[in-house]
Amino acid sequence: MRQGGEPRRGHAHDGELGAAVAQAQEGDEAAFAVAYRLVQPGLLGYLRGLVGDDAEDVASDAWLEIARDLARFKGDGAGFRGWSATIARHRALDHLRRQKVRPRSSALEQDVLDLPGAYSTYDQALESISTEHALELVRGLPRDQAEAVLLRVVVGLDGPAAARVLGKRPGAVRTAAYRGLKRLAKQLGVEGVTEDGPRTLGESK
Repeated sequence: MRQGGEPRRGHAHDGELGAAVAQAQEGDEAAFAVAYRLVQPGLLGYLRGLVGDDAEDVASDAWLEIARDLARFKGDGAGFRGWSATIARHRALDHLRRQKVRPRSSALEQDVLDLPGAYSTYDQALESISTEHALELVRGLPRDQAEAVLLRVVVGLDGPAAARVLGKRPGAVRTAAYRGLKRLAKQLGVEGVTEDGPRTLGESK
């Protein structure tokens, strides 16, 4: 673990996003469209990991709420990602309650925690598979691990921001993400993962 805690991880477009959100709060519809374009891919990936094929519908509900409450938001681009992910998570949980569907879970075996991790990173696990396949595998993780992985890797939140979305301590979220990625690494035949920070899926596009 890094001394002094985990540094804040920025997203490549957070500056642009923060500016767009500020303009959207002043009534600029084109700026809101920019914010949507920057946030929607990660948000949709997160929701696919939670509700599967219903992600588009849940995302639509979330964006209606985001648009309605935008004037109350205070923060920068990174903060907006976290705020929108919190709203999306609430809508996803409401959807699951209505449908009486629970995310699949599976036991985390101790031998997964013992995987070697001398040099492997989050990227080695994720670059081995397509995004859709990754999301399907993530959905098979225990709930806390799945959400931690999705928020860190797909939405691109840092540890403290992901913790705020989930209402947990940053250390607990970091541990859940680490364990989830180690499990994915084993399924993919990657030797292990370290606690080096993730790069968001699709960031290189």
